[in-house]
Amino acid sequence: MAAVTDAKPTFFDLGSGSAARRIAVQADAGASPGVIWLGGFKSDMRGTKAQVLSEWAAKAGRACVRFDYSGHGESGGKFTDGTIGRWLEESLAVFDRHCSGPQVVIGSSMGGWMALLLARELKRRAEKNPKATLAGMVLIAPAVDFTEELMWKKFPAAIKKQLEDTGLWTRPSEYDPGGYQITKQLIDEGRNHLLLGATIETGCPVRILQGALDPDVPWQHAVELVSRLAQDDVVLTMVKDGDHRLSRPEDLERLLKAVEEFAV
Repeated sequence: MAAVTDAKPTFFDLGSGSAARRIAVQADAGASPGVIWLGGFKSDMRGTKAQVLSEWAAKAGRACVRFDYSGHGESGGKFTDGTIGRWLEESLAVFDRHCSGPQVVIGSSMGGWMALLLARELKRRAEKNPKATLAGMVLIAPAVDFTEELMWKKFPAAIKKQLEDTGLWTRPSEYDPGGYQITKQLIDEGRNHLLLGATIETGCPVRILQGALDPDVPWQHAVELVSRLAQDDVVLTMVKDGDHRLSRPEDLERLLKAVEEFAV
């Protein structure tokens, strides 16, 4: 029998005509509350943390849903067509199609922003779909509002000008030798989804894991997020020697302990 992590994904089409994209999903059946993984920018559902979560869910008998945003992993579409709103639409579509009953949502980096946006949308739709609820949320180095706070505001004038003139800039990355292509569209559309300017209410307990040595999402960013989660039960765990990925064995153990707190 193939391992859970080697299983073939299923696909569904979102949108129509030239705007349609094929979304890859790995949905493993199990008990509720289930877990749903929201990955990071240029990440995919085969990454270390997602795989470990899938293996844990299989052993625990929990439902587990993973997927790739368009332009990522096994999903269709171009990465440079991606925006926060587009990837949020896909996250909601996966949740609606594959999640049943209370869920523990785990968001890594950009996925942390997605998780908070997903929670907000579920609250807005609560009367229409009262069963679509969150039992808890685990955020790993949450890159909330990153297009504005961690990109645009920190870009020097030359990069801003290049984006204004050409609509595209390739950001060097230690994770990809080819760099990440950043579009002006990503920056502009991201402003429709900013959260840090007001109180954020998820309606569920939140656990945040943050590396103090994270070069991509500074620990101060996580502290700022906690200050906005004034109405929720929030615990921030600062990993003093932790980086952005938090994928070492001890980091993965912290992740699973946080998830287990809600998936009982």
